[in-house]
Amino acid sequence: MNPTYGSVAVIVVAVATIAIGAFGLRISRTTSDFYVASRSVGPMLNASAIGGEYLSAASYLGAAGLILAFGADMLWYPVGWTAGYLVLLVLIAAPLRRSGAYTIPDFAEIRLESTQVRQSATVLVVLIGWLYLLPQIQGAGLTLRTVTGAPLWVGEVGVAVVVLVNVVSGGMRSITFVQAFQYWLKLTALLVPVAFLLIAWHGDGSPTPTGEWALPLSGATEHDLYRTYSLILATFLGTMGLPHVLVRFYTNPDGRAARRTTLLVLCLLGIFYVLPAAYGVLGRVYASDLIGQDRTDAVVLELPERILGGTSGDLLGALLAAGAFAAFMSTSSGLTVSVAGVISQDVIGRRLPGVVSFRIATVVAVTVPLMLALAAQRLPVANSVALAFAVAASTFCPLLVLGIWWQRLTDAGAIAGMLAGGLASGTAVAATIVDSDRAGWVGALLSQPAAWTVPIGFVVMIIVSLATPHRMAPGVVRTMVRLHTPEQLDLDRGPWRPQRSR
Repeated sequence: MNPTYGSVAVIVVAVATIAIGAFGLRISRTTSDFYVASRSVGPMLNASAIGGEYLSAASYLGAAGLILAFGADMLWYPVGWTAGYLVLLVLIAAPLRRSGAYTIPDFAEIRLESTQVRQSATVLVVLIGWLYLLPQIQGAGLTLRTVTGAPLWVGEVGVAVVVLVNVVSGGMRSITFVQAFQYWLKLTALLVPVAFLLIAWHGDGSPTPTGEWALPLSGATEHDLYRTYSLILATFLGTMGLPHVLVRFYTNPDGRAARRTTLLVLCLLGIFYVLPAAYGVLGRVYASDLIGQDRTDAVVLELPERILGGTSGDLLGALLAAGAFAAFMSTSSGLTVSVAGVISQDVIGRRLPGVVSFRIATVVAVTVPLMLALAAQRLPVANSVALAFAVAASTFCPLLVLGIWWQRLTDAGAIAGMLAGGLASGTAVAATIVDSDRAGWVGALLSQPAAWTVPIGFVVMIIVSLATPHRMAPGVVRTMVRLHTPEQLDLDRGPWRPQRSR
């Protein structure tokens, strides 16, 4: 790819992102604007923004890279990432919005009336957010190196700086406009080039990959059946536990709008995820050498040059690079807002004005994963994100599902379940980051831990709650009524303030 075209594309996206964020700054005036855009975002705008932040480096680059390397089994990644919103729609979207919370720790305290649960949830939000931010920053370095030849650290620092400027400027109000724009940019950036690539592929006589690559469970990796079901569990249940996903539902005006938003998100994701699969298949035909070079994440960016070449290949490659940088910035922005909101409220507290503490927290939220990205071993992007899903599914999924649908959940049970699921999945993640090449059952269990860590979180939470019935929240009945009663019904729901007595 011509480095000039790639550099110009990245710069244009960065400037457009900052410009749209500046527009958001003009209408961001209150603390509520910074945290949840004053709960006034309509379904279509919110769905586009969710698509913008959810379609990360793993979706844009990583899914195609995994399909290139391992074949049909990897289609479960985009299927699971999309279906996770269906589970979220059915189980938690509307009740979560009715909770009136700003963050997951807010919900935990409101439901269980315990500051200890809130503190536990705070730690997990920050850890999951940083774990998810890590591959976004690393992916930015990979993209800039591919399109310009620059060192990895240049792209990593660059995307961190742009995200920091945007979030500090206007918070959630600003980021909503940025992410909605970036969803449509990413969709266009993948759709236009793949149309030309498919035409060229057909003109070549439509060659197809050889071997069993296109067959599911073909033995490309050890213990395929276990890995597949564990991945399905992680992606289906992990979506509801991702802090940057949940915080967007707090920006809807009411529960009905939250449900409509989720339905629109399913449509937008379904359209998008057809495209990475096409790039993975074309990569198997034209770029299979990337597998041996351990550069499968770069297949989307390299295909235009390999198939078309010349100026047309350079221009389409630049468009793909622009979309890739949009993916990194939009997801990183959403994660930064969610992590900064929690740090601002629960770590910095009320010692500083709300907007000031949010901006300080934003600096912390970006700096830590940037330092980790500069120092850590690089895993395939989609694999890194799958580990974050596994931790979210093992901790916040049990808390949210049981907290919304099971009246007997106690604060002791919630803490024990989150701790057990978090330790189990966190240990697996740490072991995989240190050594991602373990073989046999040990390697399979650690690289895809959700199949055993999610049940641990649920079982421990239920058993400890049943053993501590005296720890049930005093106002649990009123809380459950509020969570499950449509806003249109005029009921006396009483005061809605958490009791911080435990």
